[in-house]
Amino acid sequence: MNYLSEMLKLPVIDSNGEELGVVNDLGIATGEVFPHVTSLAFQGPAKTPFMISWRKYVDHFDNTGVYLKTPQTDVRFSYLQPDEVLLARDIMNKQIVDTQGLKVVRVNDLKLSASGENQLRLLGAEVGARGLLRALHPALERVASRIAKLVGKPLPEHIIAWSYMDLLERSTQQIKLSVSHKTLDELHPADIADIIEQLDPRLRGEVFAQLDTAQAAEAISEFDDDELVAEVLEGMSDRDASSMLALMDPDDAVALIEELDYEKAEKLLRLMGVKEERAIRNLLGYEEDTAGRIMTSEFVALPATATVADAIEGLRKLDEDFESVYYVYTTDPTGALTGVLSLRTLIVADHDARLDSLAYRDVVWVAPDVDQEDVAEEMSKYNLAAMPVCDENRHILGIVTVDDAMEVMSEEHQEDLQIAGMSSGEGATSGESLHVLSWFAHRQYWLLVWAVASGIVAAVLQWMGGFGSYFIYPMCVMPAVLIASSRAVSFVRNFYLEYDESDDEDGPYLGFFVQTTLVGLISAVVIYLCGQLVLGAAYPDEVLSQISPLALPWQDTGLADASALSAWALSACFACAAAVTFVSCAASVIYLKILFWRDEHDRNTSGTALNVSALLIACVLYSAASTLAIFWLLA
Repeated sequence: MNYLSEMLKLPVIDSNGEELGVVNDLGIATGEVFPHVTSLAFQGPAKTPFMISWRKYVDHFDNTGVYLKTPQTDVRFSYLQPDEVLLARDIMNKQIVDTQGLKVVRVNDLKLSASGENQLRLLGAEVGARGLLRALHPALERVASRIAKLVGKPLPEHIIAWSYMDLLERSTQQIKLSVSHKTLDELHPADIADIIEQLDPRLRGEVFAQLDTAQAAEAISEFDDDELVAEVLEGMSDRDASSMLALMDPDDAVALIEELDYEKAEKLLRLMGVKEERAIRNLLGYEEDTAGRIMTSEFVALPATATVADAIEGLRKLDEDFESVYYVYTTDPTGALTGVLSLRTLIVADHDARLDSLAYRDVVWVAPDVDQEDVAEEMSKYNLAAMPVCDENRHILGIVTVDDAMEVMSEEHQEDLQIAGMSSGEGATSGESLHVLSWFAHRQYWLLVWAVASGIVAAVLQWMGGFGSYFIYPMCVMPAVLIASSRAVSFVRNFYLEYDESDDEDGPYLGFFVQTTLVGLISAVVIYLCGQLVLGAAYPDEVLSQISPLALPWQDTGLADASALSAWALSACFACAAAVTFVSCAASVIYLKILFWRDEHDRNTSGTALNVSALLIACVLYSAASTLAIFWLLA
């Protein structure tokens, strides 16, 4: 017996061969790396639950049942001990933290290991598809495994060892886990944040409550989801939330307070100490997305006349939770920035040396109203771990650290990817998602638009005069319109991402309109000429002579001939496609205007949404034009 699901429902038989009930759970003591099964829980007559000691009463077990050493009359029932948990009740189908893989998973089955006739240990949790299928029915798992092996995609076991498990759903009133392995509160704050973000909403508060205030402050500052931050803060008491924010770096605290409503934010600020409140309010006074908003007020600055010994002594006196120190800045008697020293310079210098003799004087600094993206670019350009933010008198207001700069660059990168219709999870090498459904949803949705629109055109033509069979002609030409409109939006996105405002003070719209109009004209001519080539290849000359511009459809030119009618319909569809393509390209300047407007108002724009919108507009225009043209020709 290798799995708990295989043990459940086995009969429990005493030494006289009498059946006492069926197995419904196994108990383990949590203090071991691979814990022994210590208790056997079974269901007796009338569904009465019983529990007995495994070591004391179980003689052996196999596929036919669990056999006891004694007759029923000698069995004494026991109770679950404080250090024990029940596998089916407390672990099966529960969420656990895989502290090795740093993720949240659900337990589908539990793998056991038999040592001897009556010794049983828990090895770990099965979190893969095989465990889920086995839990439904063992035969289902065997069939699926064989089919997968035949097609060359075997179903692997996904076992997480007990030593790497940390149970999340547990009732502290009933059980208390005491395990000797790495637990949730020992993980890095960034890993804790990742795990909490994966949890069901009902479990987040419970897990967060296991952390002390300092751990909670570090973990919440690592959250990527702004809504989740607000949810966690709203779920905490005001005093706990205020204490946690006070422990955070001021710039991180500001980022979290921005997610709260005004009344809640003010209440939390008033509950803080005066020093922490002042530091946070100072940063809140600067505009969003500027150096002043992302800087921290924690930095080290000393008079230029101080010695290296003074600087080292000042560093020693800093609090443990002080912002990471990268540089020591020097100031003149008025407090203005005069130079900067790296920690390496301080370590290797003589303790009696004055700072002004060692400091680098050509210091790069920025004003507090400089855009945060420009700050990040400057730090990358000069390879700085921190950049001072100064007022007009060069008085240091704070510093922007490298972690804040990296976060800004990451946010800008995400926005660029979103506008480009991609996501950060897409394949780095191929540029496409590895999952076929995700790839189709992001790249080939025009096929669905094409199919639906073709069906609508057919229905409308049938309703207008019984011409439903002619839908094939607009359907054949429609892909050219859809692909052209999609490419036009891609051109808009690329232009927007590469555009540098400093190079064009008059704005890009007129030049862009001229470019896209020219491209649209060329594309329209190409589509129309391709249409003529298709007509020349598909129809004989006598038919083509009937659809020349000089032979209009209402003239008596023998258009009752089906070939001539179909040729006229196909020619009209190509003409409509050329016209709609030209309009789509010429009007793409509107999409560029939308991107710039949303950027000015600090609103994210999905490139996929923009692409779908342009696709639908072009589809509607072409479908309406081609439908009306065919009806006009045939009615």
